[in-house]
Amino acid sequence: MRKIVVLLPLALLLTFSIAQAARKTGHDSFASAHLPPAAISALEKVSPENIRAHVRFLADDLLEGRGTGQRGGDIAAEYIAAQFALYGLKPAGDNGTYMQKVPMVGITPSPETTFEFDTKGGAMRLKPLDEYVAYDQMQRPSDDIDADLAFVGYGIEAPEYNWDDYKGVDVRGKVLLMLVNEPSSSTDPNFFKGRALTYYGRWVYKYEEAARKGAVGAILIHKSEMASYPWEVVRNSNSGEKSFLKIESPLLKAASWIQLDVGRQLAQKSGMDIDKMMADAQSRDFHPVALPAKLKAHMVSKVRPFSSNNVIGMLPGSDPKLNSEGVMYTAHYDHLGVRADMPGDNIYNGARDNATGCGILIELARVFSQSATRPRRSVFFTSVTAEEQGLLGSEYLGKHPPIPAGKISLDLNFDDVPPLGSPEEVEVSGAERNTFYPTVEAMAKEFRLAIRPDSHPEAGHFYRSDHFSLSRVGVPAFSVNEGMKYKGHNTDWGMQQAEEYTNKHYHQPSDEYSSGMDFTSDAVIARFGFALGWAAASQPKIIEWQKGDEFEKARLGSQPGH
Repeated sequence: MRKIVVLLPLALLLTFSIAQAARKTGHDSFASAHLPPAAISALEKVSPENIRAHVRFLADDLLEGRGTGQRGGDIAAEYIAAQFALYGLKPAGDNGTYMQKVPMVGITPSPETTFEFDTKGGAMRLKPLDEYVAYDQMQRPSDDIDADLAFVGYGIEAPEYNWDDYKGVDVRGKVLLMLVNEPSSSTDPNFFKGRALTYYGRWVYKYEEAARKGAVGAILIHKSEMASYPWEVVRNSNSGEKSFLKIESPLLKAASWIQLDVGRQLAQKSGMDIDKMMADAQSRDFHPVALPAKLKAHMVSKVRPFSSNNVIGMLPGSDPKLNSEGVMYTAHYDHLGVRADMPGDNIYNGARDNATGCGILIELARVFSQSATRPRRSVFFTSVTAEEQGLLGSEYLGKHPPIPAGKISLDLNFDDVPPLGSPEEVEVSGAERNTFYPTVEAMAKEFRLAIRPDSHPEAGHFYRSDHFSLSRVGVPAFSVNEGMKYKGHNTDWGMQQAEEYTNKHYHQPSDEYSSGMDFTSDAVIARFGFALGWAAASQPKIIEWQKGDEFEKARLGSQPGH
């Protein structure tokens, strides 16, 4: 295994290089963000085999895919809490426990549900899972929909980009048909950030905006090239029970997706052309289009109130003046559970997604707790539930943090860290958006890890994992992962591994643990994450978003006096 760190020499190098980076970029507060010898010694103790052991257990069939609100998910939470207790972390959940209860409702579409388009060219009765997926977010046993359809392009209202697909049209009571992703008519990085997907392109935003506008339903037209994943991912992520936080805001009777071919047929039967509709949606001049069609749906659901848990442990900081502030590590422990209606292997084990991130989180808790000294700020280790259900556990965490959001200096998230060998790159997409980035750059240089730009910015990964929920409440946050270059392989090999996983294993039962997995990579990312977290927890000033960032306003609002 490649040696990533040495002891005292590296400590001195880190001190010097980070101070140099701070001076070059004008961020003097980073000059003292170095690792003392005790931290280097602790960092050295990160073990790839410890991470392997955690992944092997969490991805075992015994845990039944760690479904949210299901037995396997609860076992995973208890396992992680037991590790935190073993390492002596203080409980930071509810009532002196490691558990933060997240009140939720499970919705399972019933076979009695019907989903039909009534068009001038005839009725279209859709087949569940094959042609559409839909959930009733109202958390009721049944709802009926008989509503006009309106095509609203991408369903985006973004004044900062001078973009409005709604144009003030009243869509209350309607079902909105819309495209996934966001306009691609420009590569200008200042226009929806060019190729990089913003939150406006995420299905979560589109549902939220439709509900805010008073629509009764929203239907996303799926196209693999636009969504960055195939229909199988949509189907598997929206089959069986789906979880929701208890109602706190307007929701939809039908939050749904349809296949592109279904959208094409719907357009044809409505006397329209789907290709022209999609082309028209690329223009700022687009206006909503009423379709001569209705959605007639009978939504029947099994409603199951339950609670799941976030798991939170805390290592108190050493500085009496700063230990009321903190740095947070996050990783979600849930996956998709079991599909009882599917023959053969129907357990979605989620070895990479995200037993790997949990293994790293647990190992970080161990080495931090065994360090001879502690960083100045407190460190929170949080494994969240219901990420696969729409970042629900981290959303609840963001709204109910263990300390005020304004006192959390940074969140570092780990999600799907491939066990593929020795990485020579890291991806820290979004780190450049906050004032901690000079330290990230300097630390990556010392670890001999090149920082790779987001390999697939169009996929909007920044908005698809739990750090985003912390960002929304103002906490500077990003995920730490490998790039595409590994020792002994070229970049194409790494790209091929990523593509094969996405196409064949992501959200599939085949995402399983294998003894052939090489957890060297996960250990490297754990060490790098340790170094970043220690530096963030030790610097004099709290981290902020860059001026003008979309989350700066939330950060300012979370500070005392606002």
